[in-house]
Amino acid sequence: MKIMIIGATGMTGSALVTTALDRGHQVLAVARSAEKLAALPAHANLTTQVKDAFSLTKADLSAVDIVVDAMASAPDHAYLHVDLATKLVATLRQTTAPRLVFILGAGSLTTGDDHHLVVRDIESDPANDAFVAIPKNQLSELTFLRTVTNVSWVGISPAADFHDGPATPAIIGTDTLLVNAQGQSVTTSGTMAVAVLDEIEHPQHHQTRFTVANQ
Repeated sequence: MKIMIIGATGMTGSALVTTALDRGHQVLAVARSAEKLAALPAHANLTTQVKDAFSLTKADLSAVDIVVDAMASAPDHAYLHVDLATKLVATLRQTTAPRLVFILGAGSLTTGDDHHLVVRDIESDPANDAFVAIPKNQLSELTFLRTVTNVSWVGISPAADFHDGPATPAIIGTDTLLVNAQGQSVTTSGTMAVAVLDEIEHPQHHQTRFTVANQ
């Protein structure tokens, strides 16, 4: 398949690029920085494109089978998560391809006996004020996506601690924050990339969100 990865030079995006290439897919890596794109490992199946994601056209998107939105943002621009999701969906309304894959956050997952949103725990601690806008906007992104019925999409959320690292055996869930047998709620970028590629190759979720954590 031909897979476009938006935000291809970030933590998640670069792991996705590597995993997709390892599995024999054609990858179109999209990012704003030519320098960072040039730093991606050279590969016969890798094409790079220096472009702002908001400038992508329907022709750009329709040239691939899968579009992965792995864009990261600074907290003061966290609204871009919502803006890009709405832009991609609006561009592809009333279509069945390409399929959109959104890398979401853990804040929209539920936890505790009362099944409250993880973002409520995050925003209750003043120490998190500097970055809480990101999970709040990613929740808004998912809320929007859940209204979309005429575009092919899927979302995936990591566990509470999402950081760079190799793939491990994984736990897959739906809307509840996952915790492994050691009491840890962790997803590495490698585990996320494997889960995304597994879903791309063998779709199990349609117009919904699922979550992955390290076992």
